Amino acid sequence: MANIRVLVADDEPLARRGVRQLLAPHADMTVIGESRNGPETLRALDDLNPDLLFLDVQMPEMDGFAVLRARGADRMPAAVVFVTAHDQFAVRAFEAHAIDYLVKPLNVARFEAALARVRERLRLMEAADLASRLTALLEAERAQREKKGIERLVVSTAAGELVIPAAEIDWIGADDYYARLRVGAKNYLLREPLSSLETRLDESRFVRVHRGAIVQVDRIRELRGDEVVLRDGSRIAVSRRRRAVLEQRLRGR
Repeated sequence: MANIRVLVADDEPLARRGVRQLLAPHADMTVIGESRNGPETLRALDDLNPDLLFLDVQMPEMDGFAVLRARGADRMPAAVVFVTAHDQFAVRAFEAHAIDYLVKPLNVARFEAALARVRERLRLMEAADLASRLTALLEAERAQREKKGIERLVVSTAAGELVIPAAEIDWIGADDYYARLRVGAKNYLLREPLSSLETRLDESRFVRVHRGAIVQVDRIRELRGDEVVLRDGSRIAVSRRRRAVLEQRLRGR
């Protein structure tokens, strides 16, 4: 294939620019578009019909897996390279199903190796085989979501990597592209959007009370008006559309 048409889907401008810069030395690669979230990516796939898609796993509104489900494995580009910040399950799943993936921050040597596989895949036109592997990947991701949530999170601190048991987290707030974990009187930043983290937490233990907050159910002392009051006295707003779900969870606790 003389020219490979590339779509870059990532909610972070710096990440999109990084992929462009790494592609720049490759004359056979042409970036024909960028998208910032799931809906934009679906529209771009329809409008641009790229040969290669760099797809960020963690994006607002619809993550990479949601894009794959909405589009359907058989209608995805012939080559897909997933990009993930840290999700250990994602890395294991991509490896198990022979899907190309890159871990942020992007490594030049790893990026070059992924491009070499892309070229070979397009040369052999393995689209049908890719569709079956993407379907298998979706099934693995669905099974993971249906499992009990993660038991611990790892955050970076000045002293090193700190392991925080999920059972010790009082609540989690959104902080741009980070999640702020409240553990007793301390706060820790985790580089993961709240929407992505929500899918990995045990839904019997944690509940989303607002677009910007997830609370551990057992930490709730009372539901008062449009907010919850936690055992430590913290007050967290509850959105109108999430209140009914929260009430059901509290009654069934």
